[in-house]
Amino acid sequence: MKLRAPNSVGRAASGILLFECVVYLGLLFLVLGLSYKVFYRGWEQSLGLRRNAEQIARALTTGERWREDVRTASGPLRAETAGDEQILHIPHRSGEVAYRLEHGTLWRRASEQATWAEVLDRVKSSRMQPEPRQHVTAWRWELELKTREPKRRLQPLLTFEAVPATTPLPQ
Repeated sequence: MKLRAPNSVGRAASGILLFECVVYLGLLFLVLGLSYKVFYRGWEQSLGLRRNAEQIARALTTGERWREDVRTASGPLRAETAGDEQILHIPHRSGEVAYRLEHGTLWRRASEQATWAEVLDRVKSSRMQPEPRQHVTAWRWELELKTREPKRRLQPLLTFEAVPATTPLPQ
């Protein structure tokens, strides 16, 4: 009977080499690192989307409030511009409602005795102007919001229109 030497090739094939273990750990860390990066990029985009949605919702609420103020006006509306400040005066039976844009913030005052209350911030541009039509004078408010990231190509642009209940006919 012949004695054989232990087969070293068989043992190496049945176990995991230290080198293979290091390669597997490297691949594991690579996959985990990439997935971590993708997860947090998605998380940041989700937070940005939520902030933008909240800003747009505030702008829509403010626009609807503006439309209601214009529709319930008791006299002719008056817009004035001084430098970078714009003020729209809306007469009401209980007083005057005014909207003021100053340094990217929109303010509203419910009466002449009241203080200005901030209703919308991060405003890039705002323009409230009369728009004569065939039988009425409508008012148009074009509102552009600032984006949080300067790289964004799309900026929210909203337009609101309203007709005062007591509107004079255009000449």
